[in-house]
Amino acid sequence: MTNSPETGIAFTRLGEIDIAEITAHMSDPRVAEHMPLLTGRWDDAASRAFVEAKEARWRRDGLGHWAILCDGAYVGWGGFQKEGDEWDYGLVLKPDRFGLGARITREALEFARSDDRIAFVTFLLPPSRKKLGALERIGARFVGEADHEGEAFLKYRLDLISS
Repeated sequence: MTNSPETGIAFTRLGEIDIAEITAHMSDPRVAEHMPLLTGRWDDAASRAFVEAKEARWRRDGLGHWAILCDGAYVGWGGFQKEGDEWDYGLVLKPDRFGLGARITREALEFARSDDRIAFVTFLLPPSRKKLGALERIGARFVGEADHEGEAFLKYRLDLISS
């Protein structure tokens, strides 16, 4: 577990979170609105399969998505997942915690900068996302559209190591 007492943000494994809480989070239509890969009904079985798939990434790559806590409460999940040769950063917060995105992302990127495996991160955003200024402010650049599991995404890249 990684945590920052100054900000109250902590990263832990998804398996530490009650399945019912993940199910409620992922069942919220406001979450699904910007997740084109989230289709069909989400229930506890889907949550268990999701957690196991994320844990498999940890076993395979030594890093993966975390459960994110703020002042001890689950606020969402996200982190770095290896996609081919790239580390993709994703963040899915509970709707009432959307405002924590910039703070959580700053902490996650600090972690990435200290990890020798990660020279850059990518961000795959659905075309429904219109407010992208935050990515540009942190130095990410648009590299084009990308297909991921049959869906179109806007792909950004942030170099973490200066040349």
